[in-house]
Amino acid sequence: MAASAPAGSSSGASVRHRLRAWMLEGLTDMAKRHPGPHAGPQSAHKGQRWWRVMCLTGVDYFSTLGYQPGIAALAAGLLSPIATIVLVLVTLAGALPVYRRVAKESPHGQGSIAMLERLLSFWKGKLFVLTLLGFAATDFLITITLSAADASTHLVENPHVSSVLHNQQMVITLILIALLGAVFLKGFLEAIGVAVVLVGLYLTLNVAVVIAGLWHLATAPHVVTDWSQALTTEHGNVLAMVGVALLVFPKLALGLSGFETGVAVMPHVEGDPGDTEERPVGRIRGAKKLLTTSAVIMSAFLIVTSFITTLLIPADAFQPGGSANGRALAYLAHEYLGSAFGTVYDISTIAILWFAGASAMAGLLNLMPQYLPRYGMAPHWARAVRPMVLVFTLVAFLVTWIFNADVDAQGGAYATGVLVLISSAAIAVTIAARRARQRGWTIGFAVISLVFLYTTIANIIERPDGVKIGACFIAGIILVSFLSRLARAFELRVTSVVLDETAERFIRDIAHRKIRFIANEPDQRDLAEYRDKLQQIRTDNDLPSSEDFVFVEVTVGDPSEFESELRVHGEVLHGRYRVLCLESSTISNALAALLLHVRDVTGERPHIYFEWTEGSPFAQFLRFFLFGQGEVAPVTREVLREAEPDRERRPRVHVG
Repeated sequence: MAASAPAGSSSGASVRHRLRAWMLEGLTDMAKRHPGPHAGPQSAHKGQRWWRVMCLTGVDYFSTLGYQPGIAALAAGLLSPIATIVLVLVTLAGALPVYRRVAKESPHGQGSIAMLERLLSFWKGKLFVLTLLGFAATDFLITITLSAADASTHLVENPHVSSVLHNQQMVITLILIALLGAVFLKGFLEAIGVAVVLVGLYLTLNVAVVIAGLWHLATAPHVVTDWSQALTTEHGNVLAMVGVALLVFPKLALGLSGFETGVAVMPHVEGDPGDTEERPVGRIRGAKKLLTTSAVIMSAFLIVTSFITTLLIPADAFQPGGSANGRALAYLAHEYLGSAFGTVYDISTIAILWFAGASAMAGLLNLMPQYLPRYGMAPHWARAVRPMVLVFTLVAFLVTWIFNADVDAQGGAYATGVLVLISSAAIAVTIAARRARQRGWTIGFAVISLVFLYTTIANIIERPDGVKIGACFIAGIILVSFLSRLARAFELRVTSVVLDETAERFIRDIAHRKIRFIANEPDQRDLAEYRDKLQQIRTDNDLPSSEDFVFVEVTVGDPSEFESELRVHGEVLHGRYRVLCLESSTISNALAALLLHVRDVTGERPHIYFEWTEGSPFAQFLRFFLFGQGEVAPVTREVLREAEPDRERRPRVHVG
């Protein structure tokens, strides 16, 4: 019996090891690895034709037809077609030019966030990016939950479905989200083929519904006349109608949801044979075609569907609990093309709405790992697909429960996320045009920015729940990010160490004796500074004057950066003092990386000598965490301890 315990323990450890290996297998599937600015022609990832990738983003963008006409009817009533025309004008004259410029400026899927990141440095830049990531998370996660909720609405409202399901919308929505998560846990690489089929089928069925609706209006012209008279009676004249349409426009902002996804999938667009990661000309051209074609298709559908649904569906059917609520086109499909066609339409709508969640999940998995791990604000497992899928799925469960799987209730949060991202994109391209000294584009983009800022503010005032849920995402991301960075504070954090010729010569020279470094905080860098420092170190540590030393000085660059390459420059000062100069985001991590590198290239354990720093330990730790300085000696020793568990191989730290 005693012998069986180790076997059971070993078996349990093996299972845990296999589970851990499975969970951490691979990086984000949908995010392509970018070799860097010096990469050659793109051969590793050939990509797909732009129209096929358009279908991948289209499962998000085009699927909004499932609920957009109903939302427009609820927001604008009889004025829905005119309000939708305003939306289309803003789409084609505002959002489309903005995102065509974003595609040019940021062709690797990071979108406008990357453009704005370059404008700000240090912690204010990181906090700004984390805020935008919070709104991006709002956009993509609400896409998952709202689309799943609308898919369940189409299911339970189908006349062939048992009445048992009619009160189970919450359960069905959670099941759809869980199935989406299961797809990604299994391994979701390329869904473009599936997206092409879904988008092709869904748009074809919508064409049939549109034709049926227009035919019915043509054979019953009094419907159009009655609507026109009612509209005139209610609003008076055209100017009044346009004014009201502008006021309700923020409520229709869901119709702009596909642009951010369109930029996020750019890495999948096929480029020219000569494209490089620095200048992917073919990919940018294909992405612009993708954005333009999808915007034109969607604009045409939005105008026509808002017209036929407003005129052919009774107003009370759009209300919560009504048979057309969240499913206006499905209502017309059943009404004019029969129950069988309506059921096929419901199935296609459910499929594309569910798969719209896949597009949004892919966007999250592409976007978050490009920022948080690089900032040190996510654990190592955040680079892997499966743990992040579990996190996003659980958050989607929570959001669904909070909103009770209600499509209308989630509209405000969704619109807020969409509008904040579009506003930030408009501001980013305005700044880019100004820097390029393109006066006409600068003025045009500035006007577009004002339009979207007005729309965003109006939406927040009208539906503050949207910014509340966005603020929750932002607070959650910032809190988790800083806790993660705090937990990883003592990581080595240096990707590589590069020594110049002089520095290499210093290392080769001292490798023949005991390797001793002195950590020095550069001040005046005059002769007295180095002479006094050397004498103090010898006195404090009782070292003979025959011992040889090399000074090491670290200049802190951007302390908010987490990982970086360490470049070491050697120089001789005052004809006798050898100095290694480093630049890094933190002093301690740079010194630890240098010591380990010297040990590895020489085979000898180096020694480094410090002075104690005066001040409160807690205040010194905050200086280290925020500004990369603080109490250097104990932190350097802690970084070395984590990087090298073997005490016999660990570089020695001495403090006097």
